[in-house]
Amino acid sequence: MPLSPEQQAEIDTLRATPKPTLRAVSEGMEAHLYKAIPVLDHGFVRVIDYMGDDAAICQAARVSYGKGTKSVSNDAGLIRYLMRHWHSTPFEMCEIKLHVKLPVFVARQWIRHRTANVNEYSARYSILDREFYIPEPGALAAQSVVNNQGRGAVLEGAEAARVLEILKADSNRAYDNYEAMISDVGQQGLARELARMNLPANIYTQWYWKVDLHNLFHFLRLRADVHAQYEIRVYADAICSVVADWVPAAFAAFEDYRMGGVTLSSKALDCLRRMLKGEEVTQENSGMSKGEWREFEGVLGE
Repeated sequence: MPLSPEQQAEIDTLRATPKPTLRAVSEGMEAHLYKAIPVLDHGFVRVIDYMGDDAAICQAARVSYGKGTKSVSNDAGLIRYLMRHWHSTPFEMCEIKLHVKLPVFVARQWIRHRTANVNEYSARYSILDREFYIPEPGALAAQSVVNNQGRGAVLEGAEAARVLEILKADSNRAYDNYEAMISDVGQQGLARELARMNLPANIYTQWYWKVDLHNLFHFLRLRADVHAQYEIRVYADAICSVVADWVPAAFAAFEDYRMGGVTLSSKALDCLRRMLKGEEVTQENSGMSKGEWREFEGVLGE
């Protein structure tokens, strides 16, 4: 199950005993506090705490940039200006703390973003639950023939069934051995910090993850992208739904300029200008490599 009975009881208690505050709050985020958003088969994302809102971004910008921002007449316009010109510091004034339950192999991808504070559930002190990520059949795919780190066609029929059976059997066999090793019935039992080495990468772990909005946007730009691995992308999508309610103006600007926009190299920009003048531009006369040209065509939708 995504939440243990103890975790659910804690959440229910916290939601039933709200505290008054004098600090600025985001009504959209208040609705998310302590609620768990299910992700994958046993995972979740839930907001533990947050600081700041759209107004906090603007407040910080007007302090740091002074009179230069007075020409921007409204907060949404100012936020779009900041996003458009890569003024990142004001976005760092907002922070969020999340409780995330996720498979270990997803956590190892996630932790590459080294701009957050993390505290993970310790398998040295505690015993991990028998919970493994087992993909839905539609998420089982062959290796891509064009992308060394991507997926290709979906596995079907007997092959998909065989893979699922291997995943389930290996996961449970490893956990059976884990339990046998740490048991102190009739033996000393192996230390938990050693026994955990035998557990598979699809077992679930949990952590608290605190990050500022600027670095969160960087995470989401990469992990909510259609090219990101599915298993981390669904977590990023869940976080996007929270951020959109927390800082709607900032998230709208992020969607427009970062998720929906593109960055062109000087060569690509030159090619675009030539095309607009009616010149026939090909990969051979573009000055770009085949890979660059293929990505450029993708941007143009060709």
